[in-house]
Amino acid sequence: MAELSDFILSKVRVKLFQLFFENPSEMWYVREMTRKIDEEINAVRRELDRMTTAGMVRCEDRGNRKYYTLNRGYEFYSELTRLVAKTTGLGHEIKKNRKKLGTVKYVMFTGKFAKHEQRMHDEVDILVVGDIVLPELAALVREEEKTRGREINYTVMSEEELEFRKTRRDPFLIGILELPRVMVIGDEEDMLSRKPALP
Repeated sequence: MAELSDFILSKVRVKLFQLFFENPSEMWYVREMTRKIDEEINAVRRELDRMTTAGMVRCEDRGNRKYYTLNRGYEFYSELTRLVAKTTGLGHEIKKNRKKLGTVKYVMFTGKFAKHEQRMHDEVDILVVGDIVLPELAALVREEEKTRGREINYTVMSEEELEFRKTRRDPFLIGILELPRVMVIGDEEDMLSRKPALP
């Protein structure tokens, strides 16, 4: 199973990415980050300097402290968001527990959910397709809700239901599929294409 450390070799940078992407609106000063990720202050400073130079994070002086925050204008911000969503938090837990969850065909996070942004009241955060063991999925979602401090709105359907709803151009499903997304499990094109009806 892929881990964020497969793509990013610095252990400190991996922890900083997780901290920044789980709290994308927050600004952090160095000692605060050092405590949060439990790493040496010099290693954190070194990594922050590299990330600032690369444009991944922005630095701002406030009083006698430097505060750091994610740079949403960074060239590869969207790609990093996808990478972090798939390899940490709920994305990681779903992949790790895939066998316990039943037969999982697709798992899709909406862009807002992947970016830890507020959604509209009735928007779905996650679409799960397959023959799913609901209590197992519910347990993983509850843990993520505790971490995020808010309710997660997810919907589960079988492959047959997905195909039926796509054929009927069901407004509920179309509303989900029109949102920006991150595919955690499964092929996006495959999920979106309509299968020919069986004779």
